Amino acid sequence: MKASNLLSGATALAATCVLLTGPISAAETVFLSTQLRPIEEAEKVRKVILKDYPKEVAFIPEEVGPFITRVKAEAEAGKVSVGVLGAVHGQLPPLAEVGALDSLDDVVGQLADRKLVSTFVELGKLGTDQHLYVPWMQATYIMAANKKALEYLPAGADVNTLTYDQLKEWAKNMHEATGERKLGFPAGPKGLMHRFFQGYLYPSYTGGVVRSFKSADAEAMWADFKDLWQHVTPRSTSYAFMQEPLLADEVWVAFDHTARLLDAFRQRPDEFIGFPGPAGAKGRGFMPVVIGLSIPKGTPDRAAAVSLIDYLTRAEVQVTTLQQVGFYPTVAVELPTSLPEGIKIAASAIDAQANASDAVVSLLPVGLGGKGGEFNKVYLDTFQRIVIRGQDVRKTLDAQAKKLAKVMTETGAPCWSPDAASDGPCPVE
Repeated sequence: MKASNLLSGATALAATCVLLTGPISAAETVFLSTQLRPIEEAEKVRKVILKDYPKEVAFIPEEVGPFITRVKAEAEAGKVSVGVLGAVHGQLPPLAEVGALDSLDDVVGQLADRKLVSTFVELGKLGTDQHLYVPWMQATYIMAANKKALEYLPAGADVNTLTYDQLKEWAKNMHEATGERKLGFPAGPKGLMHRFFQGYLYPSYTGGVVRSFKSADAEAMWADFKDLWQHVTPRSTSYAFMQEPLLADEVWVAFDHTARLLDAFRQRPDEFIGFPGPAGAKGRGFMPVVIGLSIPKGTPDRAAAVSLIDYLTRAEVQVTTLQQVGFYPTVAVELPTSLPEGIKIAASAIDAQANASDAVVSLLPVGLGGKGGEFNKVYLDTFQRIVIRGQDVRKTLDAQAKKLAKVMTETGAPCWSPDAASDGPCPVE
């Protein structure tokens, strides 16, 4: 896109922002964010989360497209007005590629006492040798269990260090003792089962997601998961939100996004626990949704931008953010006793998962553009063919690998964590 077009887009965006938030004074730090866009959440940022910040901030939530366009345009024109950027990990690489993000090595050093999640700090380098964002907030997927299930845990098993072999034995124990399949997954049409495969199962068994799609480790993984499925409730293929079958007592152990488990934790906190996803031979795969804070190169008042990042990563502000908008801390915090029990259950599981010694971070797909649905379908169809329909594992993987390779080639998307970096499209090996 030509600079003139970019600039006109940025000008229009700036005019829109003035209409929404009022004129921005020179003394204000402009905080442009792809997150917390709903009006209610944006107002909580302005009136509650930023209430005790001593300086003026103009919080401007924006869709991803205009967000990237504005930052690129300002960088190219050499007239940067934004102080701080807030965005999901996968939304920042396009800005890093054009050199629009400032190095935050000094900021990360200043925040060492915050005890930021180390894996997220490393992700903040965006594949470079310098820090380009500071972790701000996170969401993720975890496991949940009714406490009634705990008596059926395998001998010596700990839910916080569970393995997939132990999960299978646990499910079998519950099945045999109750006569019902008490393990459940969100495998319905509106469920998030594809994230389980991409963020948890594949990384834990194979150490990758794309490169290792049809590997011998993947073949063994699918055979194991098919064996596990005989103890999974068949109603899983209709589930979207696992909080509902948990509350209905249909399942006792489940996997889902924290937001889709929270009602169970909130309504009956004395009955449920949360815990990390299981581990396989390659580690404990998990998929964080990491939101980072960056500073555009050439920002008009870098000291003010650093000050705002310092404020947003303070323990007490991170807790307020959790209370107000439901995103979890990326720093070490002691949760207040006044925090609702349901939120504390999820927060404890998220912390244990992110800081697990065997954690394998699997990021949301990056660079797929409009092909994200096709990418997800490869994993879901593989599951349907192998686990639900009982088709041959090797033949299915070979056939599906061709479809996956086509998506990667057409998009040109390079590998993302946990797959090793690639020059060009991520290969299906």
